[in-house]
Amino acid sequence: MFNRRKCGPSRRPIHCPANVLPTQVAPARVSPTQEVVRTNVINTVVPHIHPVHTTTVNRHVTHNQHYFPQTQSVENVFSENTMNCGTPENPNPDCFPIRRNRFGF
Repeated sequence: MFNRRKCGPSRRPIHCPANVLPTQVAPARVSPTQEVVRTNVINTVVPHIHPVHTTTVNRHVTHNQHYFPQTQSVENVFSENTMNCGTPENPNPDCFPIRRNRFGF
């Protein structure tokens, strides 16, 4: 069996002395600079003079009203041509002008 005084496996936990390693130095963590504002208050009195002049204006307003009456009408125009074209055996040449196709057909 194992010696209970030494560190190692056993049925009950045996606490061994801690191994102390050399101290390590981590990089520094720098917080943002905190700004402190110190205010000095110096009171100065400056007189301000505001003269007032009042002018009364009487404004006369003319309201021009324009009216544009409009009427409406409808005009119907009819046209009629009456031609005496003669008879089919003896037609009037002014009644049926001969129209030719541009292409000569």
